[in-house]
Amino acid sequence: MYTKTTRQIKITVSPAYLADQSNPPERHYVWAYTIQLENYGKETVQLLNRYWHITDANGGVQEVRGAGVVGEQPVLTPGNIYQYTSGAALKTASGIMAGNYEMTTSEGERFLIEIPAFSLDSPDQVRRPN
Repeated sequence: MYTKTTRQIKITVSPAYLADQSNPPERHYVWAYTIQLENYGKETVQLLNRYWHITDANGGVQEVRGAGVVGEQPVLTPGNIYQYTSGAALKTASGIMAGNYEMTTSEGERFLIEIPAFSLDSPDQVRRPN
């Protein structure tokens, strides 16, 4: 698990390789990741937008921007938790994802919260000694 807290919003990420949806001979590797947001603050916030920076093992980069997550723009009241699962596909057996969420308070103040960088690992990745 990977965890990061920004402005009293804690994000926890749990990635998992999906062997049943991957096809290594075709260079198709798939992961699911579950993200949990916990509002430890005193103000109600809403997730407006997402940004992902995805880097594969060859250094190839994909950037993803969009409204909300999985079709929702969740509102987190103080003490509230929101969780969702999504996925990513790469042409290499490993990679790294990182990004941020644009949030807003009920008063309209916008701010970014960081999604911790997390690794996408598969049993097919090449292991190199240090």
